[in-house]
Amino acid sequence: MDRKAGPGARLGFAAQVLLVALRFCTARGGSPCAVSQRRTLCNAHSLCYNFTIYPHPSPGEPWCVVQGQVDGNVFLSYHCGGTKIQSTSPLGEEVKTMNTWETQTETLRDIGNFLKGQLPDIIPEKHTARGPLTLQARMTCHCEEDGHISGSWQFGFNGEMCLRFDSENGHWTIDHSRGRQIKEKWENDRAVTDFFKKVSMGDCRAWLQDFMVCWEKMLKTSGDAAPRKPQQVLCWPQDSVFAWPPLISCCLHSLHIF
Repeated sequence: MDRKAGPGARLGFAAQVLLVALRFCTARGGSPCAVSQRRTLCNAHSLCYNFTIYPHPSPGEPWCVVQGQVDGNVFLSYHCGGTKIQSTSPLGEEVKTMNTWETQTETLRDIGNFLKGQLPDIIPEKHTARGPLTLQARMTCHCEEDGHISGSWQFGFNGEMCLRFDSENGHWTIDHSRGRQIKEKWENDRAVTDFFKKVSMGDCRAWLQDFMVCWEKMLKTSGDAAPRKPQQVLCWPQDSVFAWPPLISCCLHSLHIF
């Protein structure tokens, strides 16, 4: 006599399929980018973009240069007037085929243009140093080991940082007297603070989540001689159930179950 499988049996079978699928996905060769994007397990990592704005560049020289770093390792270079981001290391080569790589271009260009537009209001009134004045800005998003991602900015002139901005709480910190004028101009300008929050807590955060899918293993093996034991921590809200379906779907598709 045929017996229909009850709910418990079907649930047990589904659990077994899921377990096999997850093991298959994590053990299979090839780039981990094929498993999932924007859902990644990570240790504490930082993604940083350094902007240098030249108010009066020499003929043929770029007015804005961007350098991207992950955990202090340079992986990209970009001129704000260009159309392509240049990979500068194996880390960049690993992720340059991702859609995220191309989406950086417009955002980095927008940030450069925004900073350039702010120059007339923030250049020190009594600039007596020899040579042209350059503006530096550093955008950082940092993933803690507990999965929390924070964002921040630093600003300075000619390589000397003088002002910090915490994108989470909107707090400004002056590190040098030159930063006082910038703080006075920006702290009450909603458009400025909203822009800095948006790109650091939105765009930069998303890039970090995407890239770490590919970078986690590379950074773990290229670090100290005794690499840290990987912490299985989601760079995603810990109570979120939305991180699992894409990964499950990808794994089941790889197994040709669907």
